[in-house]
Formats: sequence, C-alpha cells, structure tokens
Amino acid sequence: MRFARPRLFHRLKQRAMAVGALALVLPLGAGIVGGTGALAAPIHAGPARTAPAGGYDELWVPSSMGNIKVQVQWAARGGNAALYLLDGLRAQNDRNAWSFETNALDQFRDDNLTLVMPVGGESSFYTDWYAPSNFNGQKFTYKWETFLTKDLPEFLADYGVSPTNNAVLGLSMGGSAALTLAAYHREQFKFAGSLSGYLNISAPGMREAIRLAMLDAGGFNVDAMWGPPWNSAWLRNDPFVFAPRLRGLSMYISAASGLPGPLDNPTSVVGVFNTANAMGLEALALANTRAFQARLVSLGIPATYDFPAAGTHTWPYWGEELFKARGQILDTMNAW
Repeated sequence: MRFARPRLFHRLKQRAMAVGALALVLPLGAGIVGGTGALAAPIHAGPARTAPAGGYDELWVPSSMGNIKVQVQWAARGGNAALYLLDGLRAQNDRNAWSFETNALDQFRDDNLTLVMPVGGESSFYTDWYAPSNFNGQKFTYKWETFLTKDLPEFLADYGVSPTNNAVLGLSMGGSAALTLAAYHREQFKFAGSLSGYLNISAPGMREAIRLAMLDAGGFNVDAMWGPPWNSAWLRNDPFVFAPRLRGLSMYISAASGLPGPLDNPTSVVGVFNTANAMGLEALALANTRAFQARLVSLGIPATYDFPAAGTHTWPYWGEELFKARGQILDTMNAW
C-alpha cells in the first residue's frame, strides 16, 4: 500500500502529458484534408487586423520592388473608404510630399476616409516598367501599377480598408497616373483627380519633354518605362487616348494659368529661377489639361474643372486644389 500513492501520481502525470500532447496535435490534425497533409485555409470572420478609428501609421508593404513605405491616416470613424495621394516626378524615398508640403492630413483628419500616401517612385509615373533604368544603375524594375492596384489594397484590406472603395488623386506626374489607374482599374477606384497633370502626352514635343524631365529627376531612362516613342505603351498611358474608359467616373481636373499668384513669393535669385521654371511647367500642364477637357466634352463625359487665373507648378496651389476637391471626394466615397 505504501506504493499506491506514487503509482497513482505516475498515472495522473502520464494522463496529463497525453492530454497536453493531444491539445498540441489537434490544431494541426484538424487542417489535414483527405489524408494529403494539406492545411485548410484559415477562415476570418472579419479583417485579420483592425486599425483604431483615426490616427496615423507608417506601414511597410511587401512588393516585387521590396518593402514600400506607406504613410496612412486612418478614417476618423473606422470607415472603409480610402484616398490614395500620389506624389510628383521628384518623389522622395523618405516621405510622400503630400504629408509635409500641404495640410492634407489636417484637411481630412475628421473625415471618415483613410489617406494612403505611398512613398517613393521618383520618375515612375506609377506604372509598370519593362526593365530597370539602365542610365542610373537601378537594381529593380518599377512595378507601381501592380503595387497600387494589387499589393497595397490587399495589404490594407487586413486593416478593414475596402479594395473596391478607393479614390486616387495626384499632381503633375501623379495627375496623369491617377487617371490611368482609375481608367484600367474601375473596380477599385470611384474617383480620380488630376492637379496640373500632363494629360495629352501624345501631343507634339511631349514625349521628348518627358524624356528630358526624367533624366533631370534621377537620371531615369524613359525607354525602360514605356519603350521607344512609337511603342503602344505610350498610348495606353495617355489620358487623351484612353479617355473613353473614364465614362461614369467622378473626376476633378485642375490646372492654373502659370502666372505667379499670391502664393509665389521668391526672395532670392534661386527662388526667382524656381518660380520661372514653375510658370513654364504649369503653362504646359494647362495646355495639356485644356486639350483633355475638350476631348472629354467631345465624348460627352462630365468632370469637375478648375482653372485658376493665377498659380504656378508648386505645392501651395495643389494643397488649395485638394481642399476644393474634398467635398466631391467625400460625397463620391460617402465618407463624411
């Protein structure tokens, strides 16, 4: 009898170990289907991750280009709509200029709309390139259209952002890119905005101008992007050409005259030079945008237009235009 207690303790210990082992095995065994050893796909009743209503985050999103930084301001009341804000030709690798050159974050802070600001993409036109740029030793191929219409919306869906309830707006390079993305991905974008965009890139001299601009902004070779000037990719990415695809899309289109306005205050020789350059760029954007407007009118496609009498190709004016477009964006996305 004196050995009964140790034997009882031993049997209880063995039973506890068996139950523990069973608990470890069951989650794995439950996923085995038909004896093949395949694991069943996890079932989510909702988003795997849910962001708090409001607030700011910096996410790193996997892509074929590596991990891409994306600045995000979450919808104030947890709504699922999102506005993608695209940068210009000289996009930086540390921050999207919308986040510090304008008050975009403040403009939408109390709205039920998530701001999505991808970082990087200098001279990319936010498109899928054929190859890395061989002029500046680029190590990877730009695949921005794939990133913005597949990788990023799928990633944000885990935070409760709908991949089919998006708006997109950009300036300059980002302006034409916004219309391109919306034209070919209508299931994702309900609104597109172009501020000082180049919307008639088949116009005489435009392809050469883009080539020179991309060389100046990072030493990029445009042939690695859309091929030689006669390649069909140039037409695919020209808003003037693909305009019929925009029917039924809510659009805000803007370009100023190029004349200096109240937000142009150069105080140095360099400032005067930059203002003169901004005047020329905006005048070119206006010519492109007016041609695009005539094209839409000829097709019977409506859009909201704004052509300020003064204003150059600079951030203060684009911040103002974003605010003018805000009401239309929120109405379209039902995100007040």
